[in-house]
Amino acid sequence: MQQNHSVTEFILLGLTQDATTQKMVFVIFFIFYVGTVVGNLLITVTIKSSRTLGSPMYYFLFYLSLADSCFSTSTAPRLIVDSLSAKRIISYNECMTQVFALHFFGCMEIFVLILMAVDRYVAICKPLRYPTIMSQQVCTILIGIAWMGSFIHSIAEVILALRLPFCGPNLIDHYCCDLQPLLKLACMDTYMINLLLVTNSGAICTSSLVILMISYIVILHSLRNHSAEGRKKALSTCTSHIIVVILFFGPCIFIYTRPPTTFPVDKLVTVFYTIGTPFLNPFIYTLRNAEVKNAMRKLWRIKIASESKR
Repeated sequence: MQQNHSVTEFILLGLTQDATTQKMVFVIFFIFYVGTVVGNLLITVTIKSSRTLGSPMYYFLFYLSLADSCFSTSTAPRLIVDSLSAKRIISYNECMTQVFALHFFGCMEIFVLILMAVDRYVAICKPLRYPTIMSQQVCTILIGIAWMGSFIHSIAEVILALRLPFCGPNLIDHYCCDLQPLLKLACMDTYMINLLLVTNSGAICTSSLVILMISYIVILHSLRNHSAEGRKKALSTCTSHIIVVILFFGPCIFIYTRPPTTFPVDKLVTVFYTIGTPFLNPFIYTLRNAEVKNAMRKLWRIKIASESKR
């Protein structure tokens, strides 16, 4: 990676400097990270193993769980390890890699949430054309576009980061590398870089939230013409999606759609959407979804039966 500076490494200050609190950070986020990986892995295995979960909604849920696991992995392991380390040093190249991974999987989650909203819109508002519109080929193409869009977005973020010259302090007041904390360390006028950041990340977050909210308003409005049972099932599914959207997009918009200033609460907000939301998603989608719960129970019974035959 091109280095436009004299700094070769950064020091992450983490969430806290207090030794006792650092131990609590280790325990809490270790549990959160293990829960995130196990929960999302359980969903991906269940969807891949179950014949009853072959609809586009679960196809997209598979990729959402995959993105959640990777998104959390981009920040949580370093936070956990650094909470027990005296020196939290991250090299320049590792920092740029983390910026790429954070935005790649975060953007992928955004695009998958949009695809899930599109799927629900077609299923509820155009049920007769649903099998044709949301065919397996179409879903595969849409996921491919989501991967490509995420790659383009994250490459653009890395290019912005590479343009920042660092010639002074190398202390990052954060637990991970991202554009906002890096802007504070750059020895240049960062107005244009921040404007590009808002145009890229901020616009994606804001426009995606608007699209999602409009789609769910249209969906909920169209439920008036459905039966009571149909309304209950559709409302349950949409409610889960809306909860995830609010939990994810609220913090994202707070971080990426403002001038280049940082607040003490920034680290907690970032923790919420990079570690908290991926941890909560499996509970939101399984506890409110009877089909997923039944498929998990069936998979568990098959596993027990196969073990008992040995």
